[in-house]
Amino acid sequence: MLEQKGHIHPISQMIAEINSIFAEVGFVFAEGPEAESEHYNFDRLNVPKDHPSRDMQDTFWFKDSDVREPTVLRTHTSPVQARFMESHKPPIRVIVPGKVFRNEATDATHEAQFYQLEGLYVDEGVNLGHLKGTIEYFFSKFFSGEVEVRFRPSFFPFVEPGVEVDMMLRNSDSVLANKWIEVMGAGMVHPNVLRDSGIDPSKYSGFAFGMGIDRLAVMKYGINDVRDLYTGDLRFVNQF
Repeated sequence: MLEQKGHIHPISQMIAEINSIFAEVGFVFAEGPEAESEHYNFDRLNVPKDHPSRDMQDTFWFKDSDVREPTVLRTHTSPVQARFMESHKPPIRVIVPGKVFRNEATDATHEAQFYQLEGLYVDEGVNLGHLKGTIEYFFSKFFSGEVEVRFRPSFFPFVEPGVEVDMMLRNSDSVLANKWIEVMGAGMVHPNVLRDSGIDPSKYSGFAFGMGIDRLAVMKYGINDVRDLYTGDLRFVNQF
């Protein structure tokens, strides 16, 4: 009988592919702790003290008696960007794929744990045009087709201005073709975030973006239920 060999999980496959695409345009991989301080998860990202994302229904908090400072299971991978900017000088180009946690009900499109991809570019003269070009390059490679991107105004505490990003895949046989699909939030890094990281916002600017890797899996592979990615069911993962 032939020996059955294991293979890489689809999420790990996607992270490797994402890393390789962004490496082509000078981005490096960065990572940080999943148990994160309130300071880095919220304060350093210009999130107000009364912002709803700090509430228990959105965030998993550790008991105060167990730690020296308020600590959470990170709700996004943006804290890694703040940590990276503290220890590196511009130009900075990093991507941060990793697991994040949200205290919310699970269904076919939501999980309490999922993987997110953050990107950050800080240098002199960075603008929204650089953001648009970077995102279009990534999606065209990732989905193997011609991609058009558009921005819609939005608000996120750590960027100003902030945008919602939609993409359309053209000249493709994919079921995604010729449809506008909301894919991520992004924007120009808020001057407060740069300043708190020791970077002069009068000299440097930057863009940041964040998207769910699970959502990319749904779009690329036609997965109907994101929970299937975490069940360990070999009938599912062996398809990849």
